[in-house]
Amino acid sequence: MIEFISLHGEALLLVASGLVSAASALAALTPTPKDDGIALLLRRLLDLIALNVGHAGRAGGRGE
Repeated sequence: MIEFISLHGEALLLVASGLVSAASALAALTPTPKDDGIALLLRRLLDLIALNVGHAGRAGGRGE
């Protein structure tokens, strides 16, 4: 698995950032809070994968 990540790391980052960008755009363009929750879930999942847990997350966050 580590070999796969090291070989395809750039593509994985592009896919992950594209998913978060698309989810954020969808949440911004639609008035329902349900899709906002989906964008938040995707962002939290990426934070977990990146080991951004506890105080290692984004500085100056909105209390998420």
